[in-house]
Amino acid sequence: MRKEKNTIKTKNQKKKNRMSFDKKINELKIDLPKAADPVGSYVASKISGKMLFISGQISIDENGELIKGKLGKDLNIEEGYSSAKRCALSIVAQVKKACNDDLSKIKSCVKLTGFVNSTEDFVDQPKVINGASDLIASIFGEAGMHTRAAVSTNSLPLGVAVEVDAIFELN
Repeated sequence: MRKEKNTIKTKNQKKKNRMSFDKKINELKIDLPKAADPVGSYVASKISGKMLFISGQISIDENGELIKGKLGKDLNIEEGYSSAKRCALSIVAQVKKACNDDLSKIKSCVKLTGFVNSTEDFVDQPKVINGASDLIASIFGEAGMHTRAAVSTNSLPLGVAVEVDAIFELN
């Protein structure tokens, strides 16, 4: 009998998570981009055990155009923040795709790693990657609180400004 109650609780919690994550996306008026297929010799996502790995998502605007440039030269912190936010939107789209549109499968966001195309004297990479962190936390709430690295790089694929990858834990 006890086992059945736990199973029911787990199913109800998953349903609640799914509804609350999807509800939050709707409440925030977020329009997720289409989860893009990889353009190289890799996969966009991979599940290993209870971990979901999302490959790096590059900065692409709402029109599908690459957000290119170097922070500290071509783009300011606010533009970088918005670019990182766009990466996070693509991450959430990839998560939904990997979970067959069932966000109740997500237990938590474990880690984000953000790469910022920046000049050698630009030191505000964490402020840029806050764009991704803030978006993930706004959708997933407490389950969206994650560890993180914000790394400067002298170049990113296709000249984009920001790239962010992610690790999620599944229920």
